Amino acid sequence: MVSESLPGEVPELDWLLEDLIKRVPHAGSAVLLSADGLPTAAYGLDRDHADQLAAIASNLLSTARAAGLRFGGGDGVRQVVAELDAVLLFVSSAGDRSVLAVLAGREADARVVGYEMTQMVSSVQPFLATPARVPGTGPQGAAGPR
Repeated sequence: MVSESLPGEVPELDWLLEDLIKRVPHAGSAVLLSADGLPTAAYGLDRDHADQLAAIASNLLSTARAAGLRFGGGDGVRQVVAELDAVLLFVSSAGDRSVLAVLAGREADARVVGYEMTQMVSSVQPFLATPARVPGTGPQGAAGPR
């Protein structure tokens, strides 16, 4: 299932997520999101599920950064993997203020999923960056209430 258009979506990135999911055995869906948890592109999810996965992925990456600062000496996070009963959830940084989350079946080879995510991010990282938000602007860039 291809996702509906998302607010702030960059249509040119849809094919990247689709290609990633189709290339990785047992991968099912992917979301590209801003570091603050807003989806910018998705494949294999409807709008509600893309929003939910984006919020979860943002939270996991933030928690991992906090753990790194407290226990590991830095806030760099390469990847977070959550092994759930029925699926694997992979979350990684994907550029300046961007995050990539992938859901895969339990049969997926975690090394292959992680490798393919890294390859995709490395090859197109400048295009995955989320622009900084401008205070006082709305979703369409119009000035907020005066």
